[in-house]
Amino acid sequence: MLVTAARCVLCCSRRFSANFWGKREHALGRVSVLGRRASSNHTASVSDTRRMPTVETVTDSEHWANYLRILETWWGEAGPTSKVPTSTEAKDSNGEGQRHHTGERPDKRHSRGLHRVIPLVQELRVKENELEELQQLLGEENEDLKALANTEIESCQDVINQLKHQIAYILIERGEDDDNDLIMEVTAGVGGQEAMLFTAEMFDMYQRYASYKSWSFDILEYCPSEIGGLRHAAASIGGLYAYKHLKFEGGVHRVQRVPKTEKQGRIHTSTMTIAILPQPSEINLVIHPKDLRIETKRASGAGGQHVNTTDSAVRIVHIPTGVVSECQQERSQLKNKEKAMQVLRAKLYSMKLEEETTKRYNARKVQIGTRGRSEKIRTYNFPQDRVTDHRIGKSLHDIEGFLFGEELLDEMIQSLSEFSDYESLLEIISEPSTEHM
Repeated sequence: MLVTAARCVLCCSRRFSANFWGKREHALGRVSVLGRRASSNHTASVSDTRRMPTVETVTDSEHWANYLRILETWWGEAGPTSKVPTSTEAKDSNGEGQRHHTGERPDKRHSRGLHRVIPLVQELRVKENELEELQQLLGEENEDLKALANTEIESCQDVINQLKHQIAYILIERGEDDDNDLIMEVTAGVGGQEAMLFTAEMFDMYQRYASYKSWSFDILEYCPSEIGGLRHAAASIGGLYAYKHLKFEGGVHRVQRVPKTEKQGRIHTSTMTIAILPQPSEINLVIHPKDLRIETKRASGAGGQHVNTTDSAVRIVHIPTGVVSECQQERSQLKNKEKAMQVLRAKLYSMKLEEETTKRYNARKVQIGTRGRSEKIRTYNFPQDRVTDHRIGKSLHDIEGFLFGEELLDEMIQSLSEFSDYESLLEIISEPSTEHM
């Protein structure tokens, strides 16, 4: 092994560079732990208003190193069956005062997968020590040895960054619903017919995106406007990590463009709202029949004589909460009732989940909301051919390509996911003084 051979060379030569320790930090190159995907074939330009922080921003910080030292200390003192320190206990373990263990239940985010984290941290320490030894060779006069050391240093750095990546993503909390399917609801907002036209375009975009990701897309409700566009629609989307990818799409989407009906060329601003409802395969939610009011009526819109002459449309009201679900897609009243109940259960589950999320993030609000129906999240500016996500300050040009629902939309969703991972990891390791790191 190169390190062993190097020790022999060092013993013989005893020559070190005088400025080695000053150069040591420069040898620690930064490699993205996120493994950003290769550039897509589109020609759209990107103009971020600021450099978006990533998980790498955290793992390259001193606070990350301190956090790992705290975990190692606790693991060594208390053993594999111990609980992970709370933030107060972690502070005391580094201070002069006496340690105290409150016995409180630790944060699940800190304890999740710790038995897998510690071996990786120990392996990280070995590689960091190996890197230090290799970098000592850079001070030698033997050029062949220095070239060989540089090669080994690059390989060692890659391993170190891979280990940081693995540790980070074990620590980052994954939502319990990330693996689930979802129900997407789209509703036209402010702007009249233009808002309904935009709503139809957005619904079509997500349908194409589902096809792009090889997901299922089952339309549960579709209420078109008589004058064109879409008033409201709902679809069940299922597939690998469907909810994980789409959970940040919920909110108000704003479009700025000249409507086709505008004769004077003025730019109008319209909105539409998206709601993302997780749909677990098994929802632990009890709905009592006495809490439901089920109404039937004749379906409206196209569909032939059968649709307009039978009471096939179903409307279900959950009396305690006032939540309403409707469906008229099917010719059968029974099938419409089943789909309406599917949407109702997803809505009630989402309300329960949102209450728990609000309580959890009461002390520190994460920037990216997951289901804020009143939160303006994205603007589609047609005159500037620009799509801007206001939560991360990211802009993409080529609206037509974006609305096609493939690579550009996927790029924006990936950026949101990466920033969410950054915030989750930052929250885990941050102290009050590092909140704005």
